[in-house]
Amino acid sequence: MVARPRDLSASQARRIALAAQGFGGAGSPSTPTRTDLKRVVRHTRLLQMDSVNILARAHYMPMYSRVGPYDTTILQRAAWNSSARPPRLLVEYWAHEAALIPVEDWPLFGWRMNEFRDGRYRYTRDVMRRNKSQANDVVAVITERGATTPREIEEVLGIERSAHQRGSWWNRGEVKHLCEALFAAGVLSAIRNDHFVRHYDLADRVVGDAVGVAVDRRDAHRELVSRAASAHGIATIADLADYYRLKAADVRSVVGDLIDSGEITAVAVHGWADPAYLHRDAKIPRAVDRAALLSPFDPLIFFRPRTERLFDFHYRIEIYVPEHKRVHGYYVLPFLMGESVVARVDLKADRKGAVLQVLSSHLEPGFDAGDVTEALAAELSRMARWRGLGVVDVHRKGDLAAPLRRAVANLQDVAVG
Repeated sequence: MVARPRDLSASQARRIALAAQGFGGAGSPSTPTRTDLKRVVRHTRLLQMDSVNILARAHYMPMYSRVGPYDTTILQRAAWNSSARPPRLLVEYWAHEAALIPVEDWPLFGWRMNEFRDGRYRYTRDVMRRNKSQANDVVAVITERGATTPREIEEVLGIERSAHQRGSWWNRGEVKHLCEALFAAGVLSAIRNDHFVRHYDLADRVVGDAVGVAVDRRDAHRELVSRAASAHGIATIADLADYYRLKAADVRSVVGDLIDSGEITAVAVHGWADPAYLHRDAKIPRAVDRAALLSPFDPLIFFRPRTERLFDFHYRIEIYVPEHKRVHGYYVLPFLMGESVVARVDLKADRKGAVLQVLSSHLEPGFDAGDVTEALAAELSRMARWRGLGVVDVHRKGDLAAPLRRAVANLQDVAVG
């Protein structure tokens, strides 16, 4: 007789998810270190990257949200330090979109590198197929020079770009597309400078011995689904598939293996339409006592259907929405308090004026402004200090703006006093 699936409440599922993502602990260390970064990555398994720098680039935010203000050079050295000491912890690849992943996970994407052997995008593939010999020249230059930008490669090869291509993201020279194709294929990897510019290098020089490790496609999928299950704590098939952008059919093909090994168990969550899977290491805290601003690309919330299912929080990033059509703002961060997402704020770092601009602030339905504003004001103040900004300026847009302005003013008066 088949045992009835274990039933879990929606609140239990939220607390499981938060603990799995690193929000169930005691709080912030006094001085976060590389060890804390390792702990965060053990929970998240990846850090999604994004070039938008209106506040802080996406890959820096998950560690901040979990451990508080930290020296971002910890992450920079872990991912892009060119020296052998300390050893590289993270490396770039296409995981959940562009992401930093643990170096040891590189072989798990060999099947994807094979699928992307001519590049990830159609135009890039077309460029690669037209320019196989030029691709070899690009690799030869990088082999000789080390980590190199496409522009530097063009100079070495004597390639002149037309005037309309210079400085244009959408009209990049073909060398850039070849580098991107070779990166997707795993031939090249990349390191970044302080301006977030990719310098391409041979993968074995960046990644090391992991480049030569071959993993069968099915075995790789099983391991990736295992990592996704651990990072989620509790998840549906759709959740597991999205974490590393796998096909749902490939996830289903290995879920049975993970059930048989006891790594995951089928469960039912009240209010969830689809079956869920509970990881064997999942914890259910009695309560989650954390307050954190979340990046739009934080692994806790980057799969929007799961975010809505877990938190009853409808969230869409509006960066690409015309300004007059935006509902909440350009770069809106959800505010997590306890086990709920209680508010959202549109933030901008005015670095010249040393001001954290809160362009809009909105309270979520069902929550009381009096319970939220003091905690949010404290978190905004902490965020400002982390970004090297001296003042928090709350603009008047949004239903939370007036009480938040008062709470921030009270905090700043105390700080001055």
